[in-house]
Amino acid sequence: MTVVERREIALVDLLDRLLAGGVVITGDLTLRIADVDLVRIDLNALISSVNKQVPAPWGEVE
Repeated sequence: MTVVERREIALVDLLDRLLAGGVVITGDLTLRIADVDLVRIDLNALISSVNKQVPAPWGEVE
């Protein structure tokens, strides 16, 4: 094994890296019985950190 293969990353470090760059989550879920679609859920989410360069979309809270 090389050093890169043995390297362990803590969950907090992984979460910090993902939030720094942003994460896009997309997915579709369909509940179907006997080939009849009963429920369909579409998921589109953007998860990102907020700082001075990237302000919150809801404005400042006082």
